[in-house]
Amino acid sequence: MQIFWKGQSCISLIISQSKQEQVRLVIDPYDESIGFKLPSMEADIVLVSHEHPDHNNVKAVGGDPFVASFPGEYEVKNIFIKGIPSFHDNSQGKERGQNTIFTIAAEDMRLCHLGDLGQKELTSEQIDRIGDVDVLFVPVGGVYTIDAKEASVIVNQIEPKVVIPIHYALPKLKVKLGEVEQFLKVMGVKNGEPEQKLLVKAKDLSAEETKVVILKP
Repeated sequence: MQIFWKGQSCISLIISQSKQEQVRLVIDPYDESIGFKLPSMEADIVLVSHEHPDHNNVKAVGGDPFVASFPGEYEVKNIFIKGIPSFHDNSQGKERGQNTIFTIAAEDMRLCHLGDLGQKELTSEQIDRIGDVDVLFVPVGGVYTIDAKEASVIVNQIEPKVVIPIHYALPKLKVKLGEVEQFLKVMGVKNGEPEQKLLVKAKDLSAEETKVVILKP
């Protein structure tokens, strides 16, 4: 599996079903109103965590994809997706509404994208529904989501093998968010050298400790 971060909360996955078939999945494509433009891309599946402009620009993604934007269970091209209800704030959604956490089962791995999670902690029911996670995408910039310290609590609740921080300060971003370095410090990571993409296979993942991977947008 190939994993790319396109900025903000947008993740692009290239999932290999066989040597001949690949499935392209995009999560939370954003509108250029945030300060920079979404790169050109096509997808077979698009997941939208909530209906805010920095997460729901489905029309910018080519390829006539299947779109999931609500909690529920979906099976598309042998990819198993679960949408789990959560909140965009720590006040039961009273400030910023609902958010959908997505889990994706593919290539014998399980990925989880937290969207714009604002809860300082997950409930026991949410943890049970999320289940075991190999790769976790977690917002860390605060302001509209959990911040670095709160993100570390969520990471400890889920205990993924790999964690990729998203939704933090970038050049040209019009919203002022926290720096990714704050999350790295909380997680005790000293050398967070960004990578262009992450190539991951189930057999290469270690359950001994959570690895933090920084991706270039």
